[in-house]
Amino acid sequence: MSAPNSGNSKSSLPALHGVKIKARKSQQKAQAKYEPTVFREGILKALSNAQPGNFDEISQQLDLSGNTLDYKKYGETLFEILLTGGVLVPGGTILDDGAQRSPFSIFSAEDNSESIKKHVDVFNKLIRRYKYLQLSFEDTIKNLLQYINKWSPEENNKLAMAIGFFSSGQMTNINVLTVLFKEHLVKEGLSLQFVTAVFKAYLSEQSIDHLGSSLKKAGMDNKLMEFFPPNKRDEEYFARYFEAEDMKQLVDYHNQKQRNSMRDQTIERVKKMLQAESTSAEVIVYLKHQMKEGRWQETGFVQIVWDAVMQAVDWGSRAEQIETQVLRQVKQCSNILSVFSTSPKTELALLQKVQVYCYDDTKLLKHFRQIVQILYDEDVVSESAILYWSEKGASNQGKTIFLKQMEPFIQWLKTVDSESEEE
Repeated sequence: MSAPNSGNSKSSLPALHGVKIKARKSQQKAQAKYEPTVFREGILKALSNAQPGNFDEISQQLDLSGNTLDYKKYGETLFEILLTGGVLVPGGTILDDGAQRSPFSIFSAEDNSESIKKHVDVFNKLIRRYKYLQLSFEDTIKNLLQYINKWSPEENNKLAMAIGFFSSGQMTNINVLTVLFKEHLVKEGLSLQFVTAVFKAYLSEQSIDHLGSSLKKAGMDNKLMEFFPPNKRDEEYFARYFEAEDMKQLVDYHNQKQRNSMRDQTIERVKKMLQAESTSAEVIVYLKHQMKEGRWQETGFVQIVWDAVMQAVDWGSRAEQIETQVLRQVKQCSNILSVFSTSPKTELALLQKVQVYCYDDTKLLKHFRQIVQILYDEDVVSESAILYWSEKGASNQGKTIFLKQMEPFIQWLKTVDSESEEE
């Protein structure tokens, strides 16, 4: 018997003649052609089944189409069609291949808020139904905003209104507007014109605080001036422009942001000056400049001065250290405080500030009376201001505690006052 053939150590695999190997779904999708125009035809066919202007039917058709069309693959194409009416080509224009435009789109809507809101509601229903479309939606908007110089003023206004309603309804993050910081769009004034329409639409639905919160989350709250052309970036023009657009609340919001920023800068600078042992005269010169620059009233500014003075202290850990530090700091800086405390109204504002400050910082709670007494001794606040504070002017924070703490001093002031009257 002949030995078996050892030349082929591995047995051959059986051949599956006539058997069709089915590709996995993931392979099929990867190999499938990207055909946005074919997808467009599917969307247009679906929308043709809805009566024009019947937004419920349009929503229903878009909902049903998600079962047969690949929304995941063609998400951006879907939103290009629903926003502009067609498919975009590189460069930001709509593909002109003879195909009809979508009967439903933001660009084809009437140029008024009522019509745009109805269109926005269709987007809202679609994205709530297919949540995975959210990213494609925002990416499409960002892409479109690069090309606002390609659209007509009317189309831009409709798109801007829609984005205002999208963002006020939390359908998209308002940070999509950062695309408009592109230099050529800003320089031509297109960015400013566009965001103006966005903000108007937003504020017709939500408060300025709501818009401010959205801008802050998007990191845009301190960048509104960057939408203005470089030759128009000043506070006066900003105010005139948005007031003329009937958005004074946005001007007030911006001014408050600027003041808060300037307040923080002032406190930080004075803190460093005091820690570097600058003279009181140098600190006062700087503070007077900041007060004028920020157009602050003395009643508000004296509270900023107090914060700066207190923040310059490097607090110790022991109670006796804290008492020594706070009393020394108030005494040393009293000549600075007195320059910005020149009226009864300002003196009361300072007393209220010190009260709230001591209440918020518990390590200073029991030193309130001593602080006030130094302010009185150094002629920063008058006895009439202190007496008025005790009778009518105390803030609610810690009121009972501080009035009790101040009783001996108040009684002494009243005695001094009555003796002065007798003389």
